[in-house]
Amino acid sequence: MLANLNLAVLLVYLGAIFACGCWFAVRKQTPDAFMAASRSLPGWAIGLSMFGSYISSISFLANPGKSYATNWNAFVFSLATPLAAAVAVRWFVPFYRNSGHVSAYEHLERRFGRWARTYAVTCFLLTQVARMGTVVYLLALAVSPLTGWSPFTTVLVTASLMTFCAFTGGISALVWIGVLQAFVLITGTLICLVTLLDKAAGGLRGIVETAFDSGKLSLGSYEPSFSEPTVWVLLLFGLVTHLTNFGVDQSYVQRYITARSDREAAQSIWLTTALYVPVAAIFFFIGSGLAVFYGAAPEVLPSQLKADHVFPHFISTELPPGMAGLVVAAIFAASMDSNLSSMATLTLCDVYRPYLRPQAGPRESMAVLRISTLVWGAVSAGVGLLMIRTGSALDAWWTLAGVFSGGMLGLFLLGLFSRVDNAAAAMAVAIGVLVIMWMTAPLVIDVPPTLSNPWHAHMTMVVGTLVIFLAGQLISFCCTKAE
Repeated sequence: MLANLNLAVLLVYLGAIFACGCWFAVRKQTPDAFMAASRSLPGWAIGLSMFGSYISSISFLANPGKSYATNWNAFVFSLATPLAAAVAVRWFVPFYRNSGHVSAYEHLERRFGRWARTYAVTCFLLTQVARMGTVVYLLALAVSPLTGWSPFTTVLVTASLMTFCAFTGGISALVWIGVLQAFVLITGTLICLVTLLDKAAGGLRGIVETAFDSGKLSLGSYEPSFSEPTVWVLLLFGLVTHLTNFGVDQSYVQRYITARSDREAAQSIWLTTALYVPVAAIFFFIGSGLAVFYGAAPEVLPSQLKADHVFPHFISTELPPGMAGLVVAAIFAASMDSNLSSMATLTLCDVYRPYLRPQAGPRESMAVLRISTLVWGAVSAGVGLLMIRTGSALDAWWTLAGVFSGGMLGLFLLGLFSRVDNAAAAMAVAIGVLVIMWMTAPLVIDVPPTLSNPWHAHMTMVVGTLVIFLAGQLISFCCTKAE
């Protein structure tokens, strides 16, 4: 458990987040300011905020655990980020900023009909509830032994602060608090790295030589196989995931819509990429370093400790007084990236106005934004608390969310890069979702070997996206020929 000094550092950080929320609370908000910050934010702040979104508690704790137990194979996922960023800057940024809409899915209704817009919104909201519940759940499991707080308390504190800040400041609060969190994240990560280099025998050279000789620095297999997590599978999976983030995910799209200019919006994406790739590398290096450090002194590591728990153990036992508190604050920072303002924006723009009150005025719109922020915050906290009691629900919930969200990028690409009509797009999405359900079925139910998916799980989104895009093109071509 953290000493009093470390707990004091953590409480100071949480107090700073609460103070930021209070500062936004005294500012007058309009719907445009709440959803788009009146398109006045600097690119560097947006970039730091998006970087914070990329580094969640999953990255902070699970990635060192992966390289500690195996190698750097999962890091290949990060190497696809620059290519996705180039595509986003070239096509996605000008497309969304020229559309004039805050919602990333409003154009789908004009392109394919209301079903496409509703489908995308539903997918995003389901996925974000699953994501936020998962993040606070994993945070609670990781830091509760360090702080002495119960998992229940940790989830409530985290979810309450996220909801409060989103409620008071909307997207502006998300971006500026994200700036603070990014600095805490980077500082905490560097503290861990420096401490590890100081304590490991031989320092940097010793870690690199030992880890290289034991295969800990390997990126994995380069075999042309899609049934194992080869380098090629991770690259494809990373590319599709990052394209989905920059091109379809409302929480990212909404942030670069807030930029003062197209140039600053593009700069925000490049800044995100420039920070994310090296910081991800540091996390994997820390895992390799921990393997070398504890390999030389196994007696200081509790027996039967899981790989994901080795890094938290190092934080609580090896960091200097006060530094452990700052690092735990960094873990909180990685977990407190809230997409509640994006979820509230979609509730107003894509649900309330189209279906209930098309002529809703500013006062009514602000009420809907604030109420939906509270509702989605409570739902996300509830999912996190539910996962504490029934951890087995995590995989099933995430799998079901992946089934539906897997078609979003394919549908978006059809709308942007093809002339496919409404009917062909609907048929393509239906085919794609069926393929994704077939590929993920073995994770939920028993499937005969002859009918099981031969590809690795990381290929699900890749195949689903390609099937939707290619099926849409083929159906459209066949219909044109038939005419």
